[in-house]
Amino acid sequence: MDWLYVLMPISGVTIFWPGLIILGLGVGIIGGFFGMGGAWMVTPGLNILGFPMAFAVGTDMAHMAGKSLISTLRHGKFGNVDYKLGLTMLVGTIVGVELGAQMLMWLERLGSVDQVVRWLYVVLLIAMAWMVFHDVALRKKKEREAAARGEELSKTATGIDWASKLHAIRIPPMVHYHAAGIYCSMWLPVVMSLAPGWLAGILGIGGGLIRMPALVYLVGCPTHVAVGTDLFEVAISGLYGAASFTYKGRVELVAALIMLIGAAVGAQIGAVATKYIKGYGIRGAFGTAVLGCLASVILKLIQPYFPAYSGFINGVATVVVLGFVSGISIYIAVRMVQGAKAELAAKKRQG
Repeated sequence: MDWLYVLMPISGVTIFWPGLIILGLGVGIIGGFFGMGGAWMVTPGLNILGFPMAFAVGTDMAHMAGKSLISTLRHGKFGNVDYKLGLTMLVGTIVGVELGAQMLMWLERLGSVDQVVRWLYVVLLIAMAWMVFHDVALRKKKEREAAARGEELSKTATGIDWASKLHAIRIPPMVHYHAAGIYCSMWLPVVMSLAPGWLAGILGIGGGLIRMPALVYLVGCPTHVAVGTDLFEVAISGLYGAASFTYKGRVELVAALIMLIGAAVGAQIGAVATKYIKGYGIRGAFGTAVLGCLASVILKLIQPYFPAYSGFINGVATVVVLGFVSGISIYIAVRMVQGAKAELAAKKRQG
């Protein structure tokens, strides 16, 4: 079965290449659907497949840039991208990316990069899962309260409502972002983009893991516009990050190209699926994906404490990350097909 493995010329590790294609296809679907590069799954996935963490981060940056660009073009056709908002966030993102990349190289010199990055992932994923499911629970509570009053809750109502409070802070210049349908201080998206940029640099993610929720909960974007706008920002920050890590010699281009084979197809499927799955359907699936990724990272963290079962734990972690990516991708693809069938049936009835 040696033909299933390929030697990476820069990092010098041997990798199971079908795993790279599965990872690329699944994350392409998930990234196009959730509005993020999917690096919060790819970086741990590459590390589990055998890449050193610094190479996993840099390689994911290169893969993420190309895939996100494909998804952005598709979302743009649906009117899901607020380009003005994306460009506003660019300043904070680039500053954050460089700070994170420099910190990663410093941690690598100290020999602490793997453990620090994994623990950062655990903390971040737990916070994201709590926020999403807390929001869904609050939304359902509001629906029950409205039903008890004999009313129907507005489709635009959210569980967590931080955006309206932040919009009340009117620091000039005030900007109207037409595609998102919001009017706020320009400094709100700029400041909000610093943290995702820093995470992009140190964790190898496009920042979408927190930028998409931040666009929804802090800036007040409709979910489908947050998805498209976030992908636009991920593509730009990913290109910058890929160039930075290539210069530092931490990008395995062969692996990035193999993943892009699957990602190019998956990104189209994920983007089209947002036409049929809206709002809290996207948020609930996002929370489930976060839990799957969290489980795989925790397994990798406990592996050194059980050396006798190291191979078994690593195998389980690989199955978990690839299994969740595959399962959620199938769910998204099925919902897309169901939505397309319902749309065609409605058109036939009207005709």
